[in-house]
Amino acid sequence: MVQTGNGLLYTGISTDPVRRLRQHSGELTGGAKALRGKGPLTLVYQRPVADKSAAAKAEHQLKQLPRTAKLALVARYKQSEI
Repeated sequence: MVQTGNGLLYTGISTDPVRRLRQHSGELTGGAKALRGKGPLTLVYQRPVADKSAAAKAEHQLKQLPRTAKLALVARYKQSEI
């Protein structure tokens, strides 16, 4: 999950989150149009999954959550990194 400079959250899947963030940031080609001009972008949550099917299911579940639940998830993730 990526947070934009103005606080919006973007959820997607990738085999290489760091590369994908660089694409979204405009450093590499191939970023999502929805994120153009919305920087700076910060990777605020990531979760490893078994395969692409599991990633798509996890992405769908995250996208169904209300913003408050997503922010709580991000906060817990940040705490787990400490």
